[in-house]
Amino acid sequence: MKAKAVEYVKICSLYGAGFYYIPGTDTCIKLGGYLRAEVALGTNSDFTLNQNVSTQGANGARNRLTNYYTMRAREDLNIDTRTATEYGVVRTFFDGVFSWTTGNYVGTGSATGGTAYSGALAINTPVGAAAPALFGSGGGSVNGTDGNTSAGSLGVYYAFIQFAGFTMGKAVSQFDAPWTNYPGNNFDGLVGGSGTVTGVNQFSYTADFGQGITAAFSAEDATSYYQAGNVNLTGATAAGIFGGAVGANAIGGSRSPNLVGMVRVDQAWGLFQASVAAHDNHVGYYGPAETFGHPDDKWGWAVQLALSIKNIPTGAGDVINVSAVYTDGATRYNFQNLAGSTYVMYGSSGLAGAYGSVAAVTAPDTVFVSGGQQETIKTWGFRGAYTHNWDPYWNTAIYGAYAQAQFGSGAKTFLCGAGGLLTVGQPGLTGCNPDFNIGQVGIITRWTPVKNLTFSADLAWTNVDQKYAGTIAAGLAAVPAKPAATYEVKDQNSLVLLLRAQRNW
Repeated sequence: MKAKAVEYVKICSLYGAGFYYIPGTDTCIKLGGYLRAEVALGTNSDFTLNQNVSTQGANGARNRLTNYYTMRAREDLNIDTRTATEYGVVRTFFDGVFSWTTGNYVGTGSATGGTAYSGALAINTPVGAAAPALFGSGGGSVNGTDGNTSAGSLGVYYAFIQFAGFTMGKAVSQFDAPWTNYPGNNFDGLVGGSGTVTGVNQFSYTADFGQGITAAFSAEDATSYYQAGNVNLTGATAAGIFGGAVGANAIGGSRSPNLVGMVRVDQAWGLFQASVAAHDNHVGYYGPAETFGHPDDKWGWAVQLALSIKNIPTGAGDVINVSAVYTDGATRYNFQNLAGSTYVMYGSSGLAGAYGSVAAVTAPDTVFVSGGQQETIKTWGFRGAYTHNWDPYWNTAIYGAYAQAQFGSGAKTFLCGAGGLLTVGQPGLTGCNPDFNIGQVGIITRWTPVKNLTFSADLAWTNVDQKYAGTIAAGLAAVPAKPAATYEVKDQNSLVLLLRAQRNW
C-alpha cells in the first residue's frame, strides 16, 4: 500500500512577503502582529490614559485615588487571507488584541473612605445623599475580566472582507487619513481630527482611477465611535456642570449610518485627501416614556483635509503629516473616540477662600431642552507632525494638535443668559461661556536597534483652555473624592510620558 504524499506548506509570492498557501487550497494566508509593553507616567493628571470608571470620573483629580502610572501589556494578532478568482482577489482580514491594563480605585462617598476597584461594583450611600449608588466599573472596566490576575480584555480591531472594490465589516473609517490619529505620535488622545484606529463597522466601495487616485463612498456605524452625545439641558444643575455633567444624554437607537465620501491622491511626492461625512443625531424622548415626545432628528456634518509630504530635504524617509477638520453636529470627527469630548481636571488655586481649581468642559453633538429642538455644537481643529530620521536606527517626531468647540446661542442663553442656570446657580462666576479649546504639543523619539524591535519615549502636554471665570460652589464629588467647597474655575494642564517597547512579527 502506497503512502499518501505529504503536502508541504508552499510560499505564495502573489501578494508579497510572508504569505503561504493553505495546504490543499488556492488561498494564501499571512500571520502577523506585535507584542507591546508600555507604561504611562503622570496619568494622575490626565483625562484619557487614567481610565475612567464612572460618569463622575477620577481622572485628573491629582489626589491619592488616581494612578500616577498606568501599565499595559498587549498581544496583537492579525490574519490576512487572499484568494484569486475570476472576479478579482477575495481578501479577509482580522486583527484582534489581548490586553492587560492597570486598574484603578475610585471613591464611593463612604464615611470611612471606602473605595471600589475598577473591576468590581460597590454599593454605598454617599455622605449627604438620600439614596445608595453603584460605584466602580459602571462606566467601563479597563479589563473585561478585571480583578482576575490572569485575565484581561479582548479587543476586535478589524474584521472585514474585501472584494471587487467593496469593503464589508470592521475597518478604519474611509473618512480618516491613512495615519488615523497618529501623524507621528504614540499618544492616543490627540484631538484635531477623526481617528478609528480600532476600526468601525462599514459597507464601502472604493473606485481606483489609476495613478494613485481613488475615491470611496461608505455607510458606517455611528454607534459609540461617532456619538459625542445628544444632551437634554433640562434638569442640569449648576454644580453638576462643573463635574462634566451638562445634562442627560438622550441618544436614541440607531436609525441611519454615517454617510462618508473620500477622494485621495497618493503618489511619490506624498498624499492629499478630502473627506466629508454626514451624521444623524437621533434623540430618544424628552421624558421617561414615549408619550413625552421628542425632538426631530438633526443631521450634522464634517469635512476634513489631509496632506502628507514625503522626500523632504531634511533626510531620507522624513515626512510631514497634517490635517484640518470642521464639524457641525458631528463632534467625534474632531474630538476622536480615544481623546474623548469631556474633560474634568483639578488643580491648585492661589485664590483666597478657594479649596482648589477645576476645569470642566464638554462638547456633545447637540443640545436641547424639553419641548425644544436640537441645536448643534460646532467645532474645528487641526493636528500634524514632522518626523526626522537621524539614521536607520533613530528617529524623532514633534507633533501638535488644536481643537475648539463652540455652543450655539440657545445653549448659551439657557446656561449664561439673564436668569440662566449658571447665572442664578453660581453667583461666584464672573465670566460664563461653555466654549473651550484644547491645545496639545509633544515629542517622541524611537530607537530600533534591530529589525522590528522599537523602544520609544513620548512626552505629551495638553492644555484645557476653558472660558468660564470666577468661582463655583461644588457639591461632593464622591468618585474623585473632591469635597463640597468653593473652587476657582481656570485652565488646567496635563503632562504625560509614555514609554513603550514593541516587537512586530
